[in-house]
Amino acid sequence: MPEDPNILLSYVNLKLRDCYSSLEAMCEDLDVRLADVEAKLKGIGYHYDREQNRFTGE
Repeated sequence: MPEDPNILLSYVNLKLRDCYSSLEAMCEDLDVRLADVEAKLKGIGYHYDREQNRFTGE
C-alpha cells in the first residue's frame, strides 16, 4: 500500500471501483488493517462512503 495519503486515496478508490465490493473485502484480501487505512485518509479529510463504495471528502 502506498505510504503517501494522497496516493493512497487514489489507489484505494481505484481498487474499490475496479476490484472490491467493500472496504472490508479489500482490506481482508490485501491483508491490511481497515482502521489504518481509514485513519490515514481521515487525516487528509476523507471518509469511507459505504453507499458509493469509495472515500469522499468531508
